[in-house]
Amino acid sequence: MQIINEINTFNVHDACRLGKYEEVKTRVLSNNRLLTTTDDSGRQALHWAASGGHEELVSFLVEHGAPVDKADDIGWTPLMIASSAGREQVVRLLIGRGAHLNTQNDGGHCSLQYAASKDHHEIVSILIMNGADLNLQDKYGATALHRAASKENVRSMNHILQCNMCSLNLQDSEGNTPLHLACEEERTAAIQLLLEHGAFTNILNKAQKTPLQMSSSPSVRRLIITSDL
Repeated sequence: MQIINEINTFNVHDACRLGKYEEVKTRVLSNNRLLTTTDDSGRQALHWAASGGHEELVSFLVEHGAPVDKADDIGWTPLMIASSAGREQVVRLLIGRGAHLNTQNDGGHCSLQYAASKDHHEIVSILIMNGADLNLQDKYGATALHRAASKENVRSMNHILQCNMCSLNLQDSEGNTPLHLACEEERTAAIQLLLEHGAFTNILNKAQKTPLQMSSSPSVRRLIITSDL
């Protein structure tokens, strides 16, 4: 019996990942326990349906009792997975079903950080409008803005910076602000945007460096120096 259940569980998870709605529906309606059975990564059917962006399947699973905020073995919830994968409609659905926006996984990362890091700017906007904490810091002290700025994800940055709850000068565990990271990576568009929103240019990180000192690029240095005039 245990072997049969393991095979069924594997097939259901795989079917959710592939979006096989009818197969999943048939299995779940005949064995509701499949909703909460985990695979070897601690993931349930809903995690895989969210990962694949299968909105109808996600809705079915939640309606039939799948826990919306179940975390896997490293703390990833279905909302984190959908946010990271760019599954906009699934994100909307999960939030509508009460998913917690500010849950952090084992690395301290939240849904907003994943969306900002990959520049899923529509999802960034949805999360913010529904009350996501812009200033949550991961275990390295980084915020969603740190991640977006370091990759020059300007569209996501715009959504974050337009919210008056954003603390754009927060320092990570190395003392770096988003401006430090943007300068280090020579992200000129990100630097310009941060400066326009009032990023401080004189903050020292733990290496006693200002954002200006993080880069030798003439264009970066010109932006910083001009903003200080």
